Amino acid sequence: MFYYLFEYLDKFDIPGAGLFQYISSRSAFSAITSLIISMLYGKRIIRYLQKKQIGEDIRDLGLDGQLSKKGTPTMGGFIILASILIPVLLFADLKNIYVVLMLITTVWLGFVGFLDDYIKVFKKNKEGLAGKFKIFGQIIIGLIVGLTLYLNNDVVIWEKVDSTKVLANQPAVERIDLAENSVSGINEAAKSTKTTIPFFKNNEFDYAYLIGFLGDKASKYAWIVFVLAIIFIVIAVSNGANMTDGLDGLATGTSAIIGTTLGILAYVSGNLIYSDYLNIMYIPNSGELVIFMSAFIGALIGFLWYNSYPAQVFMGDTGSLAIGGIVAVFAIIIRKELLIPILCGIYFIESLSVVMQVSYFKYTKNKTGVGKRIFKMAPIHHHYQKQGFTEPKIVIRFWIVGILLAIISVVTLKIR
Repeated sequence: MFYYLFEYLDKFDIPGAGLFQYISSRSAFSAITSLIISMLYGKRIIRYLQKKQIGEDIRDLGLDGQLSKKGTPTMGGFIILASILIPVLLFADLKNIYVVLMLITTVWLGFVGFLDDYIKVFKKNKEGLAGKFKIFGQIIIGLIVGLTLYLNNDVVIWEKVDSTKVLANQPAVERIDLAENSVSGINEAAKSTKTTIPFFKNNEFDYAYLIGFLGDKASKYAWIVFVLAIIFIVIAVSNGANMTDGLDGLATGTSAIIGTTLGILAYVSGNLIYSDYLNIMYIPNSGELVIFMSAFIGALIGFLWYNSYPAQVFMGDTGSLAIGGIVAVFAIIIRKELLIPILCGIYFIESLSVVMQVSYFKYTKNKTGVGKRIFKMAPIHHHYQKQGFTEPKIVIRFWIVGILLAIISVVTLKIR
């Protein structure tokens, strides 16, 4: 909203109005605003949740300090969602299709998570929303994102940049003096089902390759594979973030690290000069996503103020499902979804540990009659708790691993 207000005021040469045309300025305002909302109003929301006795019902799993968490307010994901949505509505260009997709993803998966939390807290059903309904909700948003990215005319990529054509469509404040910054490139902007493969020199992968056996028809039906891939990624990452949310501050801190990295990748992908220098896809208008991600990071850091050990509030599925969906869709939009196993390595290993544990238990039970386990407990962060590691130590070490994975992810821009 402020974006349009100051865009209008800038026409009258009002001093300072042009500041809001810069992505960097609006990103800073977005991050600060989300941080203030989550920290200042977060406390009020926590008190409200305490007053309404909206607390976590903890099952005794024999973990150190577990029972002390009983009654801790949950559904704190509302703090995160509000801290994201308000700054984005204030500072982002709401006509940008990528911003619209991120807003829809946030609200939709936040709603799915809310239903799960509502059933657990108010209906006293520990199972929450049935898994098939969660998956259905994730499939719906995956379809919306996939079809929009394929069908919407505003969604295009430039494999290489022709500066004279691109700059003509840039806001005046974003134009660059070509005499000082030469940009190479020959290709036109076009619809594409291509994405980026990390660590490879010719690092573009077309989903049409997966159905290459169809010959000339492969490109015609590539959109089906593209949409199915997006649905799978949304489900996997959203549930991965949900499984990671098991220790105080673990999912919050890990997601903030991931978000920072995605923000960097979005900035270079949407920047004319940097995308050319790094020889990566130039995605017109994707730079606006930096404003969304700034709000996301600010919201998580502010929430971490109350969610760090010992937690005063839990995000619940209202927060964790939305966070995972945001990460997935954001990575898909900037064509970095194949980087997710590295960047979201914590999510990945948490999910994998559960799959391995359940699969091995069923396999050994069917074969010998007695189920055996690989880990003392899954997800894997509980395995380390069982080994005697304190909760803060586990969380901080996971953060350190997350930072290492984030660095590797950024380095893939040049190491091929």
